[in-house]
Amino acid sequence: MRSGIVTDAGALYRLLAWLSLGYPVGAYTYSHGLEQAIEAGYIDDVVSVREWIGDIVTFGGGFSDTVFLAEAYRATTRRDKLRLKEVAEVASVFVASKELALETRAQGAAFLEITERAWKTQEFDLLRSVWSGAVVYPVAVGCAAAGHGIALADIAHGYQHAFAANLVSAAVRLVPLGQTDGQRTLAALEKDVEESVKRAMATDIENVSSAALMVDICSMKHETQHTRLFRS
Repeated sequence: MRSGIVTDAGALYRLLAWLSLGYPVGAYTYSHGLEQAIEAGYIDDVVSVREWIGDIVTFGGGFSDTVFLAEAYRATTRRDKLRLKEVAEVASVFVASKELALETRAQGAAFLEITERAWKTQEFDLLRSVWSGAVVYPVAVGCAAAGHGIALADIAHGYQHAFAANLVSAAVRLVPLGQTDGQRTLAALEKDVEESVKRAMATDIENVSSAALMVDICSMKHETQHTRLFRS
């Protein structure tokens, strides 16, 4: 397999299916603190939406998730049990709030259950053999991709796109934005996603970081927000 290239149509089909907004992991029920940011007045138009989500992709969960996905992919490919356990453990606690933990763990559990039933792979057995705790979403996706012949660069880029697209979708409903502005925002995030993926693939878990502090604070405050539509 050449790096960064999906080698067959089946692998591309699986990538598109898993990272579709319609894949039943419940992604549409989470806003990653965006709902609180809008409630607090930090976000109120297309410019502030693009900046907020761009920062998450570049400095926050979009970046760190992709580091964990890539590390899980590599460890699974090498069948390195010690490293896979380490990645799963670090990723499971690398969250700043109760709701962000729910967001990634619930989606991880749903992804494992659904993907195992529809596209079973022995790599899930490998993951369970080394880690009995909560499996976060990017680790589950990384293991599945390794087991199904999807190139790392492709699954990493697809994951980041899906992450950004879900936040844009939440913003369209909450700000609200028009559908066209939503797509303009997603288009404007293309370069952020590309650069974040490149940096994440060159970063290991010993050097993973997150610096989206206002996102973390908004997530914490969202736990007690009086009126809300989203779970995070």
